[in-house]
Amino acid sequence: MTAAARPSPGVTDVGPGCGARFRAVGGAWDSCHPHRGSRQTGAGPRPPGSGCGSVRAQGHEHSGRLAYRELADQEGLVMEPVPEDWERAVAVVAHPDDLEYGMASAVARFTAQGKEVSYVLATSGESGIDSMSPERCGPLRESEQRASAAVVGVDHVEFLGHRDGAVEYGLGLRRDLAAAFRRLRPQLVFTMNFELTWGEGGGVNHSDHRAVGVATLDACRDAANRWLFPEVGDPWQGISAAFVGGSTAPTHFVDVTETMSAGVASLVEHRAYIEGLGGDFDPDRFLRDMAGYDGMAAGCEFAVLFQRFGV
Repeated sequence: MTAAARPSPGVTDVGPGCGARFRAVGGAWDSCHPHRGSRQTGAGPRPPGSGCGSVRAQGHEHSGRLAYRELADQEGLVMEPVPEDWERAVAVVAHPDDLEYGMASAVARFTAQGKEVSYVLATSGESGIDSMSPERCGPLRESEQRASAAVVGVDHVEFLGHRDGAVEYGLGLRRDLAAAFRRLRPQLVFTMNFELTWGEGGGVNHSDHRAVGVATLDACRDAANRWLFPEVGDPWQGISAAFVGGSTAPTHFVDVTETMSAGVASLVEHRAYIEGLGGDFDPDRFLRDMAGYDGMAAGCEFAVLFQRFGV
């Protein structure tokens, strides 16, 4: 993620408050993010023992998971696994590292099954490190993203060249995404939260995320319409659904218990960005805490949650 996207650390504690409202665990992904809001000013992640890690640190992981599952059942929200009867998917996000804060663990599961997953990024994240010029930052972050993708079995990574921090929703972005879908011919599309805020009372979501998320859903239909953007290829009508990570109303989950380590290793590849955060950010602890909370809702050890949109 570009650093401007994140609220300062500790804005929202995810102790009892997050567990009291199940839909806030869409929530456990976003409220626990250690550095959404400020640029790379060294604010760093939360101190040990706060936020997501507090339940497990106190030794109540098992009872907490049962209570969370019971709460979900009481609210009538029963999640299903993301279907796995497909061959090709495309994951679309705004910036390098957006996928690595959770979704990459799910990608690792898919590619281990022999599925083909491609990454499409609207920007190169060139404005994401305050101490580094965009001219230097952009190529470095592209390189880190390619290395990160390779860790979870993704060979195809493309950058659309939109300006970091200034992505605009509109026909240009929709056309670029529709062109990518027509080239790559996915059956499923994955993207991330495009809501105004990160959960109830959370920080404002980055404008790039909002623009890219909505445009991604629209481009699924655009790609199928032969009369829209005919200059970018033949229509592709094979997309059955889009799945949005970090939503406040998750409907599906991916069990990432067996692929957590790959997801962590994928995030670690973003070395320049993580170093720019300062502090003592621990990718392993952060991702396991986050996926552990989502796993409580899904009924497994570690999970990534998604909201399904029919397209």
